[in-house]
Amino acid sequence: MTKGSLKSTLAVSLNNYLDAGAIVAGASGVTLWQNYLGLTEMHLGWLNALSANALGAAIGAIIGGFLADRFGRKFIFTYNLLVYMTGVLAIMLAMNFPMLLVGFLITGISVGIGVPASWTYISESSEVNNRGRNICISQMSWGIGPMCILLFGMLLAPGGVCYAPVESLAHSIIGNDAGKAAVEVFSSRVVFLTLFIVAFIAWMLQRQLEESEEFTASKATDKSSITDNIKLLFTNNTAVKTVAFLATIYLSWNLVASVMGFFMPHIYETAGGLSNEAANMLSCVSWVIVVVTTFIISFYVDKVAHRLFYIFGLTAALTAWLLVIGGGVTTIAGIWLFTILWGVNNGSSVQVFYALWGSELFPAKFRAGAQGLMFFIVRGLSAVWGLVFTYIYGDKGEGFTLAAYCMVALLLISLIVGLMGMPDTRGKELSQITRERYGED
Repeated sequence: MTKGSLKSTLAVSLNNYLDAGAIVAGASGVTLWQNYLGLTEMHLGWLNALSANALGAAIGAIIGGFLADRFGRKFIFTYNLLVYMTGVLAIMLAMNFPMLLVGFLITGISVGIGVPASWTYISESSEVNNRGRNICISQMSWGIGPMCILLFGMLLAPGGVCYAPVESLAHSIIGNDAGKAAVEVFSSRVVFLTLFIVAFIAWMLQRQLEESEEFTASKATDKSSITDNIKLLFTNNTAVKTVAFLATIYLSWNLVASVMGFFMPHIYETAGGLSNEAANMLSCVSWVIVVVTTFIISFYVDKVAHRLFYIFGLTAALTAWLLVIGGGVTTIAGIWLFTILWGVNNGSSVQVFYALWGSELFPAKFRAGAQGLMFFIVRGLSAVWGLVFTYIYGDKGEGFTLAAYCMVALLLISLIVGLMGMPDTRGKELSQITRERYGED
């Protein structure tokens, strides 16, 4: 990998840190916000549905994808994180549920806008034998974000080793006579502050990036409008089949992952009976496993058949949920085993290959737009699923076994469809893949 591609990959990969970080920052403090604002499970469902985990990101993705194809990948990097910082600021200052919900929505929209441009830019800027590895670096950032955020959440949580300064800060702002819940929620506010700082750093770095050479070359010979590209995406037979394939494998996997991303600490607390601090610690451990697994895979993904890693990740996920069905997560041993298996799954996840194939299987003229469309479908339906899940799961986790059966079914769909439609793109230039799939014109 050249120094230039590594530098740009690291800068753009910060978007994945901010994406997953925003989801998990809400998850790590969801019980604190619930206590502070008196939220019901339905309120939590709406926060999940409109956040970076679902509908917010869905709205942003379909906008950002086609904007990136029309105005360039750098255009997105120049302005989008300003929107992200606005959303995070709204959450930090939230005093009621509507303000908190708006902050989650704005942050989610920004995440959605950035994702198609990020994966597209990484793929277009990579050498042919490093494209998978660069996507894995991006995936590692997706793991490092939650790992850091959950670590902050654990240290800053009520009873955590760093809670005293948070408590002092809260009293200095809202007074010494403030209620306990109002003081404790400041630990979540500070966690979101760390995201604001990282977003500012990422914005400064991404503004300095050069435009993708492939995008520049495409625009020099193709003057299609956004409308033309949308029409072509929906009428080209190869493109339609590709969207259907990628959306299916990513949706079925993400319906499981989106629930885990937002509700994992909450599940540990209600079904497993753990404290908020212990729940965040276990979730943090899971993300450490994600980073380590992805790091190892990054050395081999461009050399070994993708099929092996795809099966490996989904087998770990299926085993985790089958264990839940068999023994539940009511014991420490069961919780730890589930945490390890789910971490391995995320490290060799469907998302790695969705990001890789999504940026390979479409021509440059609507590459980001196609990814935005699929992201819109996946995160939008994940929003609906997040609301349905709250009913299945129940207020105290009484429906967790039924939810586990649903998870197993969804993961099996992702495995079977993925194996049936898996493309052979390893070691090929993007231009070669485009010619093979769409012809010379």
